[in-house]
Amino acid sequence: MVRVETEVRLDFKDVLIRPKRSTLKSRSEVSVERTFVFKHSKQEWTGVPIMVANMDTTGTFEMATELCKQKVITCVHKHYTVEDWLKFAKENREALPYVTVSAGTSEADLEVVKNVTEQVPEVKMICLDVANGYSENFVATVRKVREAHPNHTIIAGNVVTGEMVEELILSGADIVKVGIGPGSVCTTRKQTGVGFPQLSAVLECSDSAHGLGGCVVSDGGCACPGDFAKALGAGADFVMSGGMFAGHDESGGELIEVDGKKVKEFYGMSSTTAMERHAGKVNNYRASEGKSIQVPYRGPVKATVLEILGGLRSACTYVGAKSLKEISKRTTFIRCTQQLNPVFNQQKETSKIPRSYLEDNGEPAAKKAKQ
Repeated sequence: MVRVETEVRLDFKDVLIRPKRSTLKSRSEVSVERTFVFKHSKQEWTGVPIMVANMDTTGTFEMATELCKQKVITCVHKHYTVEDWLKFAKENREALPYVTVSAGTSEADLEVVKNVTEQVPEVKMICLDVANGYSENFVATVRKVREAHPNHTIIAGNVVTGEMVEELILSGADIVKVGIGPGSVCTTRKQTGVGFPQLSAVLECSDSAHGLGGCVVSDGGCACPGDFAKALGAGADFVMSGGMFAGHDESGGELIEVDGKKVKEFYGMSSTTAMERHAGKVNNYRASEGKSIQVPYRGPVKATVLEILGGLRSACTYVGAKSLKEISKRTTFIRCTQQLNPVFNQQKETSKIPRSYLEDNGEPAAKKAKQ
């Protein structure tokens, strides 16, 4: 019998975090690193709980090389060969604690995981990524990979409901990926009508995961640093993003010029572009569930990461959290009809000057040099 659930479900745009009294004097007092000991692998990991999505336009070796300096995890996309991995590992040993090797459910994917983890033992994380984490075949794959890799941390998804989070954790996942359809280049909700508002999904799934000693990563839906804070405030242990890391020097895709402006291609991994690039075609039994766009060129990714981390530190000071670990305990959400002032939404922002280019007096260094 068809049922309609009438309880309101919320997205990041539907809420704001209510400020609270704080004893913190400065953002510099906030720690953005966390330490985890994962349920099944028993692996201890310390770093910044942000993950770059395993898309071929974001989860690149170049991204991993840069973001390991900030202790951010890069979920490396699955289309690199074992030889590519060996070359990367030889040249970038310091990045290996902050990367995952990715796979779907195919035997070919799992063979690459086997070879990479055997030949590069410093890689301790495996990301099992499918669009529909509800299939029995996927659950069986998680069990199979856990049996084959008992000491590796397994990230698995995607799902959006508590009972499936519990299923995946009991099957061997340490971290469950939460999110169906919230991504900026994902069209699953449009093509299938399936999905779940991301904030409510994180609230439900994190509660289920933590009851079993597991973790969740909120995957998709972040359009600004404040959304990372909301995801963590809702109980996510990690936050994964693709769109926020697209368009940089370290991102995949060719840098081209369109109408005098530099852009880079960015597309969903279920898009026609991705399927034609990696499988040669879109099979006639399926439809594209992603889109391909051109994003403005954004320069080095370091500036974007520092902006996200700065936003997180500031959010913590507003609620009195001394670390990201505390933010979910200090967060109260309030529903809102509008979270941003829309007056200048259509006007191009002109004040994005990297902090490294500013002098103490606030003037751009280049301008000061001319004077």
